[in-house]
Formats: sequence, C-alpha cells, structure tokens
Amino acid sequence: MKLKQILLVVVISVLSAFAGIFLYGKFARSGASTVGVPVDGKLPANYASFFDSKGNAAEPTDFTKASESAIPAVVHIKTKIPAKKLDNGLPNRGRTGDPFDDFFGDMFGLGPQIRPEQRASGSGVIISQDGYIVTNNHVVSDGGDGVAAEIKVTLNEGRKTYNAKVIGRDPSTDIAVLKVEANNLPYMIYGNSDDVKLGQWVLAVGYPFNLEATVTAGIISAKGRSIGINGQQSMSPVESFIQTDAAVNQGNSGGALINTSGQLVGINSAILAPSGTYAGYSFAIPVNIVKKVVNDIIKYGDVKRGYLGISYFDEQKTPGENERRLKQAGLQHGDGVYVLEAPGDGGASKAGIKRGDIITKINGTAVSSGLQMSGIIASAQPGDKVKLSYLRGGKETTTDVTLSGKPSASRLTNADQIADQLGVELANVDTKRAEQLRIHGGGVEIKNIRPNGLLSKSRIDKGFIITAANGQRVKSIDELAKVLSSSRSSRIELEGIYPGYSGLYSYQINLDGDDGDPGSF
Repeated sequence: MKLKQILLVVVISVLSAFAGIFLYGKFARSGASTVGVPVDGKLPANYASFFDSKGNAAEPTDFTKASESAIPAVVHIKTKIPAKKLDNGLPNRGRTGDPFDDFFGDMFGLGPQIRPEQRASGSGVIISQDGYIVTNNHVVSDGGDGVAAEIKVTLNEGRKTYNAKVIGRDPSTDIAVLKVEANNLPYMIYGNSDDVKLGQWVLAVGYPFNLEATVTAGIISAKGRSIGINGQQSMSPVESFIQTDAAVNQGNSGGALINTSGQLVGINSAILAPSGTYAGYSFAIPVNIVKKVVNDIIKYGDVKRGYLGISYFDEQKTPGENERRLKQAGLQHGDGVYVLEAPGDGGASKAGIKRGDIITKINGTAVSSGLQMSGIIASAQPGDKVKLSYLRGGKETTTDVTLSGKPSASRLTNADQIADQLGVELANVDTKRAEQLRIHGGGVEIKNIRPNGLLSKSRIDKGFIITAANGQRVKSIDELAKVLSSSRSSRIELEGIYPGYSGLYSYQINLDGDDGDPGSF
C-alpha cells in the first residue's frame, strides 16, 4: 500500500511540473515579459540596439581599412633649435671684449645665459603627391616669431627622411604648410568637417612620444569648441575645435583625425592635460578651416581672412566681463557676445553695429564667445557677406556685414573704453587734491585694477596717478582718451606719481600685447 502511494505521489509531481512549465511558457509568450524580446519575430521600430529590423546583429565598425590607408600619408616631423645666448635683462651687461669683465660677469651670474639646444617631435599629413604637408604652427615654431632651424620629415613608407621647407604659417589657426622635394607620395583625401556628427567614430593618427605611427579610436564628443589656446601665439586667434576622446599625446600634434572611410576631417592640435598627458579629451582643427588656410598659404603665401571689425572681451584674459555685460542686459551667460568696440573703418560699423550691441547669431548659428564667432567665419574671404543678428535695447535685428580684409584699428575714444581695455577703474584728480600732491592742474588716478585685466600684468599698482601719456600732459580722463586715440602705435608710455612716495614713475604698456587686451577678428 505504501509503495502504491509513493508511486502515485511521484506521478502527480511529474505531471504537475510539466503542466507548470507549459503554462508558464504560454503566459511568458503572451504576457508582460515581451519587454526586450521580439514580438512575432520582429523588433519594434524604435528599438535601441545595434540590430537590424529582423533582429540580426549589425556588422561591427571596421577600422582596419581606414587605418591602413591613412598611415602612409601621416609623417613624423622632427625639429631642432640651436643653442642661444639669452640676455638676463640687466642693462649694459654682456660681452664687452674685456676678458676680466666677461670672467667676473659670468662668475657672478651677470653675463648672458645659454639656452641649450632644443629638439622636438610632431606629426604631419601629406596632402599632395608632390610633397605639400600640413601640420601645426607650434610644431615648427622656434618658440618665438620664427621657425626651427632644422625641420626633417620622415615618411612611414620606406622610412625616407627629407629636409622640409616652411611655405607659410598661420598662428591664428595653428596651421603650417611644409614642402619636401619628392614625387608620387601617398596623400590623404579631404573629408567634410561640417558633416561630422556627435558620437561618430574617428581615428587619430600620429607619432606620440616619438613612437612609430600610432592609431587610436574615439568618438566626436563636441563641435565648435574654443579653449583659448591659440591666443598664446596670436592676437587674432581662431578656434572652432572638434573635440574627441581619441587618445592624443605629445607628438600627435599636426597628425590626422580621420573618419572610418579614411578621409581627413581634422588636424590634431591640442589636448586637455592637467597632468601634461592625455586626460580624456583632444581637440582637432576642422578640415574645412584647414583647407581654406592651406589653399591661401600655397596661393598667396599668407591667409586672406575676412574680419567682422569688432572688439570683444577675451574670456581667457578678461574672464567674466562678457557675462557681466550680458547680465546687465538681462541675458544669461552664453546668450551672445558684447561689442566692446566697432571701429568706423570696419564692416560691422558700416552695417550699423555699435558699442554695446550684443551679437547673438552669425549666419543663423547662435554664438556665445568671440572665439566661436571667429571659427564660424574662418573659412570666409574678405568681401564675403555674413548675416549678423544682434540685440539693441532688447530688440533683435539682422543685417548683412561685408567682411573686411584686415582687422579694423581699435582705438580708445572715451573713458568707458579706456577702463574696459586697460582693465581699471579711473577717477579724475580734482584741483584741490592736485595742489596738495603738487601736480599742476590735475591727473587721472587708478582707483582699482581688475584681475586678469591688461594692467594687472604690469608693474602698475592701485593708487597710481597718471600725469602724462606718450609724453603729453594729461589732467583728466577725457584728455587721456584723446592722447591714446591719436596714438599711431599700440605701445603707450604712462608717467605719474604714487601719493606719499617721491619721484616720477614711468611704465610701457602694449595695448595689443598678450597682457589682457580684448581680442579682435
């Protein structure tokens, strides 16, 4: 009896298990568990995956063909800058011809210092079979206004090395064009950087850390980026970088950024590197800007760039100033670019743009910085027209601006412009105080110096009273403006006193130098 009961229990258990499995499968196919699986063998149209409509896995992205086609056209550039004697800045010190003077001068550190020979390495891209090569300006620069004394280019194929000649340079975009005497070279085809999209795969090709040709992959993470780096080598920087997360390091500069078809879409130029090496983001000059610059250099020997004819606050040198002006107009950060000045000989002024206007769009594209504007018009020629939208009194107007062929002269014409460009707060010294200080008739006191402003980089301190500019006596801010606006040079000399201290102090200031002036393009 017990055996029969045991067998019955076993049979019932087995039947129950099969019934449960059958019912669960039927319910799963017809119930809520359809999430994440095909319905009637098909995927929904908005299903986010790398599968086609039939549920088949898409082909993986193949980088091999693009890499193989690009590597022969990317070259290794090596430069040499010879040793150089440096002046230590002390007056009347140096080689006098007297061996005793030279000996003791060197012994006590009063003689000239020696900068050792420098060697550097970068990359370049062959763009024609007869030997034209594009690279970065900073790759071939000697660290100043000249180029390295020796520039050698080594091809990947055959490891042939050539002496390279610099055809031309454009520090504004950080582009240089080289030429080697060779024929039938492998060269790279231009793509269209306007067509690249966020999330698109790209490859960086170059010679990092003096290694052989190296390929890294990443995606485009942003377009139209400005990071303020070209302002270190140009007064009219142009930046509209393609930002990627393809690993780029020292030596990659001047190398190729290509799409998966092997077309050139950018020239790698910079990295965001707090530690000095790649930290996740790299920046490339869009090839559409590269094409324009290269063609101009080869054809004219220089870049024929169109200029709007305005001055604006350079956020790298005067951070927060543009934002402050926007806030005064009831706008948010990034809503436009404040016009600091529109000289009368510029295209913007002729189109009706005035100081205080806020530029919001160029050719329908919203702008948030002067560098971004420069990037938008970087491929335009002098004489071209652009549509410029601007705010004045809360009303937006759109007008056509004909680009000029050179930067418009930026002059100081009133007290507000003086304060803005010098980065100071000024006040007139009244007659009574002038008599106490024994300065005839008055002067101009520097009440405050703004951080990162032009004068913040000089030796002038707050409280300095200007009594003369460029050798002419000034008694008020208006007189100072008149003297500076009539100056033919960007270099000015300010003379004055410090209350409580004896003597006359003199300072040389460069209005167009790398010490806080607004940028122009």
